[in-house]
Amino acid sequence: MPIIQTITGRSRDLGGFSVSRVLPAPARRTLGPFVFFDEMGPADFPAGQGIDVRPHPHIGLATVTYLFAGGLTHRDSLGTVIDIAPGAVNWMTAGRGITHSERSPTALREAGHHMHGIQSWVALPVAHAEDAPAFVHHPADTLPVVGLPGARLTIIAGTMFGATSPVRFPHPIIYAELHLRAGASLALDPAWGEIGVYPITGAAHVDGSALTPGSLAVVEGAATLTANTPLHAMILGGAPFAEPRIIEWNFVSHSRDRITQAETDWRAGDFPQVPGETEFIPLPETPPKPQPRVDYP
Repeated sequence: MPIIQTITGRSRDLGGFSVSRVLPAPARRTLGPFVFFDEMGPADFPAGQGIDVRPHPHIGLATVTYLFAGGLTHRDSLGTVIDIAPGAVNWMTAGRGITHSERSPTALREAGHHMHGIQSWVALPVAHAEDAPAFVHHPADTLPVVGLPGARLTIIAGTMFGATSPVRFPHPIIYAELHLRAGASLALDPAWGEIGVYPITGAAHVDGSALTPGSLAVVEGAATLTANTPLHAMILGGAPFAEPRIIEWNFVSHSRDRITQAETDWRAGDFPQVPGETEFIPLPETPPKPQPRVDYP
């Protein structure tokens, strides 16, 4: 059976904004380098309302924001200020430590807007966990698009079907947005490593096993994804790490001591600050288990 596991997203209401948390889950903590995967929305914000994620820290990971609708203004301790639009990629490498905030852009907040997208984290390899923090933005028109019979893929990270994303990540990874026409099929390559298919809308199956929108299907071995109706989905995964990862709040590391040090540094105010912002999210003192503490949006 190609589908070896199905992970259903767990709904979390963040004050009128629905998030479906898929990874980490009790049944599976990681998929390739992915340690966190949330579907944000869909949600409609009336005029005057939006998302306000106060400054908070990260270590040991890269955050990946990919939107289908709406927008977010990203600010970080490197001095970056940039809006992300649907189809573009914000890729923030935390390395040894970064602080950032995410808020609804002023124009969208004033007008009211529809919001929908994916927020994910990928763990950095141990050799790169303490790299200098960095931020890159890739507009939608810089991402390669692969056209196959009945299929259209935007390659967000890694190499798939002969196309390579401009995102640079020091570990084998795959990540793509897929639109598949009803009746069309797509071969899933076991050479990609661990593979997950996350349907957003539409009905589909992998070698006869049905997929459920909002649930991550983990696929093993050579398999074929076939759409029963027009399908919108994400494909993600890559090579797993040899070392397990610890996730506490917004910190990721292979070392418990490193997590403890990051918590101490945030309490003491020793992380770099986001220029022009004085708010911050305090470190929660009683983290729920086994899930990480996450304070966005």
